[in-house]
Amino acid sequence: MTEARSDLLTLVLGICAFLIVATVIGQVLQRRLSPDRSNASIENLNARINAWWVMVALIGIAFLAGRAGVIVLFAFCSFAALREFVTLTRTRRADHWALAAAFFVVLPVQYYLVATDWYGLYAIFIPVYAFLLMPIAAVLRGDTERFLDRVAEVQWALMICVFCISHVPALLTLQIPGYEGRNVLLIAFLVIVVQMSDVLQYVWGKLFGRTRIAPRLSPSKTVEGFLGGVASATLIGAALWWITPFTPLQAGLLALVVTLMGFFGGLVMSAIKRDRGVKDWGHIVEGHGGLIDRLDSVIFSAPVFFHIVRYGWSLA
Repeated sequence: MTEARSDLLTLVLGICAFLIVATVIGQVLQRRLSPDRSNASIENLNARINAWWVMVALIGIAFLAGRAGVIVLFAFCSFAALREFVTLTRTRRADHWALAAAFFVVLPVQYYLVATDWYGLYAIFIPVYAFLLMPIAAVLRGDTERFLDRVAEVQWALMICVFCISHVPALLTLQIPGYEGRNVLLIAFLVIVVQMSDVLQYVWGKLFGRTRIAPRLSPSKTVEGFLGGVASATLIGAALWWITPFTPLQAGLLALVVTLMGFFGGLVMSAIKRDRGVKDWGHIVEGHGGLIDRLDSVIFSAPVFFHIVRYGWSLA
């Protein structure tokens, strides 16, 4: 436990040092602009840095609070994300029971199962039991207009916002011989690698981006940004091997997998936004849109990361 806290402290200090440098650079660039000029890229950069300070502070507090703090933090994230997702769905009055069950039954039960380490149930609770509960709750109201669409949207919301996100704190429940008391570092590894991939894809894209990958989904994503960001984040993951139970090569390969999942997750969530005709999922995080806009990469990478670590640690 002492070793884990020491590694976590080293990691936090490193992140804070990185953010301090980024903040100074952002402010210098901002001051060099004349009062009557503005630069969207610099303003976006500073907004991202400010939001990162807030996110790092919240995650740091949760880590200090221990396992309960981490679970509560991500339960709140799931609640906020679920609210954002549902806001963009085409619900009707007949869906109120199903939505109430989603927020006040399914979500807390899922996190209770994670907190009690009941893997056999939390791994299937939403994909199986909530999948069956939602249409039952909706059909009892007797409204059949667009019934399949409405039910599918709620089920998607639960899978994305609750099931997938809950796999982040579920990392704390893994039993890895020789790694006892250090599981919180797995969460740090996942979040750092995936978020750095997003940031570095943005930076590489701004510097060298020429070829758009999916202009209809996300005009800012380019081939050059994708390759540079994923490669850089993979190297960062390999460099962080010391906080995982893996070797540098294995940590790098794991980082590659989660960054790829994060990238495609971002495209999927962008497709949903375009379908609904909105730019952002919400406005809860200044400079970053909604909470889902910041977690879309983590959402798709978390379950994959969880199961690779759960079943792959013995190969390390």
